[in-house]
Amino acid sequence: MGRCLSDRGRSLPVKVVLDTNVFVSGVFFGGTPGRVLEAWRDGKAEVVLSREIVEEYVRVGEELADRFPAVDLRPAWELLAVSATLVPSPPLPKPVSRDTDDDKFLACALAAGADYVVSGDRDLLDVSSYKGVVVLSPRGFVDRLQ
Repeated sequence: MGRCLSDRGRSLPVKVVLDTNVFVSGVFFGGTPGRVLEAWRDGKAEVVLSREIVEEYVRVGEELADRFPAVDLRPAWELLAVSATLVPSPPLPKPVSRDTDDDKFLACALAAGADYVVSGDRDLLDVSSYKGVVVLSPRGFVDRLQ
């Protein structure tokens, strides 16, 4: 289970990997993915990422920024730069997810000892509990934080 634990009276944030769909949906559209980003910003979650995940965030974020020019990406990039923990993440020894491009999120979670991967992607949700990695939907994650 997650680390919503307390250490001598203070709460320790859960360690999570955010799938790209959660990150960009939170930045561009808010809703429940936005609440996941708020939990990160407010220190309730520690987001861990690999270089490969950051590169995907940037690529997809910039593609969406072209379609939604009113959205200012600077706060999201600043949050990444200041609050995310970058971890070396070797690839998995063999494919796990139906969409093997999603395996980078599981690999990062394993490398970082993350409590959860947060994703709305069915391919990732279907492999929850791979080597102990729990994959939650944004709603499931927000509910666990409360």
